[in-house]
Amino acid sequence: MSEERDWIISAREIGISLDKKAISLFERYAQMLEKTNQSLNLTRVPPEDYGTRHFLDSLLLLQFYSFDRQNRSVLDVGTGAGFPGLPLAIVTPQAQFTLMDATRKRLIFLDDVIAELGLQNVKTFHSRAEDAAQLKAHRQQYDLVTSRAVAPLERLIGWTLPFVRVGGVAVAYKGQLTDEEIAQAESILKSEKGSLLRVEETTLPATDAIRKFMFFGKI
Repeated sequence: MSEERDWIISAREIGISLDKKAISLFERYAQMLEKTNQSLNLTRVPPEDYGTRHFLDSLLLLQFYSFDRQNRSVLDVGTGAGFPGLPLAIVTPQAQFTLMDATRKRLIFLDDVIAELGLQNVKTFHSRAEDAAQLKAHRQQYDLVTSRAVAPLERLIGWTLPFVRVGGVAVAYKGQLTDEEIAQAESILKSEKGSLLRVEETTLPATDAIRKFMFFGKI
């Protein structure tokens, strides 16, 4: 699709270059998402916009976070149809990704995509964030924890920060934020012994959508 090519050009313009293999994997991912979405309702984004509104949107984090070493562990909480975790896994094969969601049907779809794309650095995990955070195998075990779920910032912090190891970060993908939402998040930060490290802002190319990346760490 021409839009797919447009989003690849947009990615290159902001410093995110994709090789032929990655482009091929994204194209197959899009095909599988479009087909499965007819029965599972994984996304309300139309197929012609997958490239920009799902793939490129997921990859915007690469402007602000470097996967600079091997075997960096990443957890994507509330991954849904795989965003942002699976696009990030496609372009950073040196990192190890776990895609977590509470809905098994979504993970069955993702397992099919992972197998079809031949990705060796991704696995899925069926659980609610609240339950998984009590497991020693996951609590405070990850270098990077992401969430692009549509939820208040307070909830995103509660979902992600328990999984972050000391020295790691949780990143919440957000649009516009209100002062009230930020104020409400302060209490959960204190209870999780976390702190706001930085906020990065950018615009999703070819749109007027503002994207804010909230970086949180353990005190």
